[in-house]
Amino acid sequence: MAEDDFATVARTTTLAPGEMMYVEVGDEPVCLINLDGAFYAISDICTHEEASLSDGEITGDEIECPLHGGAFEIRTGQPVSFPVVVPVETFRVRVVGDEVQVVRTGS
Repeated sequence: MAEDDFATVARTTTLAPGEMMYVEVGDEPVCLINLDGAFYAISDICTHEEASLSDGEITGDEIECPLHGGAFEIRTGQPVSFPVVVPVETFRVRVVGDEVQVVRTGS
């Protein structure tokens, strides 16, 4: 994977453990999550209905959609709570120095 396949979206100090935020990677809406000090990135759009997951809540290692309460496993994007049944897209994340970088779509 080439260096330019990644986009810097935040600093490591931007999100404390248990926090999340909306970012964009290219034109892709992404929810960036700090889960126990490790960073994860998933599509910000719920696969059940088009709600913003970054407006939801983190409970343990799951993110709950604010619209109907369905939940996804943060590390894998797999659905864990009805009504969601389709996984949410995940993105590779790396930390370089204090920069949190997410791989661009299609890379």
